[in-house]
Amino acid sequence: MERTTCCVVGGGPAGMVLALLLARAGVPVTVLEKHGDFLRDFRGDTVHPSTLALLDDLGLGERFARLPQRRLRTVQLPVGADGSTVTVGDLTVLRGPYDYVAMVPQWDLLDLLADEARREPSFDLRMNTEATDFLIESGRVTGVRYRTADGRTGELRALLTVACDGRGSLARARPELGLRRFTCPMDAWWFRLPRRESDPQGLYGGAGNGFLTAMIDRGDYWQCAGLITKGTDSRRRAAGLDRFLADFAAAVPWIADRTHAVRSWDEVKLLDVRLDRLRRWHRPGLLCIGDAAHAMSPVFGIGINLAVQDAVAAARYLVGPLRQGRVRRRDLRRLQRRRRPTTVATQTLQRMAHARFIAPVLQGRPALGSPDRARRLARLVAGSPLRRLPAYFIAYGALRERAPEAAVRRVP
Repeated sequence: MERTTCCVVGGGPAGMVLALLLARAGVPVTVLEKHGDFLRDFRGDTVHPSTLALLDDLGLGERFARLPQRRLRTVQLPVGADGSTVTVGDLTVLRGPYDYVAMVPQWDLLDLLADEARREPSFDLRMNTEATDFLIESGRVTGVRYRTADGRTGELRALLTVACDGRGSLARARPELGLRRFTCPMDAWWFRLPRRESDPQGLYGGAGNGFLTAMIDRGDYWQCAGLITKGTDSRRRAAGLDRFLADFAAAVPWIADRTHAVRSWDEVKLLDVRLDRLRRWHRPGLLCIGDAAHAMSPVFGIGINLAVQDAVAAARYLVGPLRQGRVRRRDLRRLQRRRRPTTVATQTLQRMAHARFIAPVLQGRPALGSPDRARRLARLVAGSPLRRLPAYFIAYGALRERAPEAAVRRVP
């Protein structure tokens, strides 16, 4: 029978950060990742200052800096169908060196974390291995059943199983955890367009006919998003791809000569945007963190930051109990009490952005009632000492977490 101390289900940012921190602290940890690699399009790729500081603490800052990346220093929201925006966060007001968000392909970050974790003898990463069910004995989760890509099945026993497998998590089917959903006004279409050296850099956005655009600079291509009113995917597709691309070109005129690169709807992927959270993140032997505990809206791009901070806090709170071979319910409860307030605060701000900015523009109305009102509010915040608050929140969240000392590597 296979055993480990901590089984991490899902090799995303939360799962890999947690596994690396635990392995460095000497805790045997096994990560189950159902895919054969980390190369998947249209994933969140923002690395916030809190994660940049963590990578420095882990001795990985220089290696991360060598990855291809763009730097984003302002966060803007649309205020009208004319494409006008207001700045809701200016990270340049923060003290360096982390006065920006790094835009890095997520697979590069995950490869970096996995390579570093493999240096630890207590770390085991199993690709092409999907957790299919929980093992439960006397009301306690004692591990998982799994299936590999070649059809082999097995059981892995663990003192603690941590669900880091996103909003489609196996754990979310547990009724005792209680999933609470919030209304979300939009879905997202993701697709690619070629990029030229003369194009703008970083993050670019605007508004079109009943949708919003966001374009992420990938170097040789743009990762493009079109935010549409939730539930209108089928109707808008029925109107034709040419119609959508013409509307997109009208919102971003300088890219009009490249929209023909999208040849069919098969190249436009739908993301069902959700905003929800579990009432309870744990049960005996099981913990949920990241999107498994709270699915975030793409607004502000802070879902990954929140998930990584969950992982850092989990490692700090659980290293001791895992080393001792006994994780009590109160240990898991303490972690949820620590992380839940920042989750609630973040989702509350996202819901406000949905109601005040996103939904009105998708409906053809100006944000906050009028573009002038939105701009006056932005100028008021920008000219007051409060301007650091939104920047700090985007950079570090409502609560900044520190890695357990056993995982820290000081670089001379």
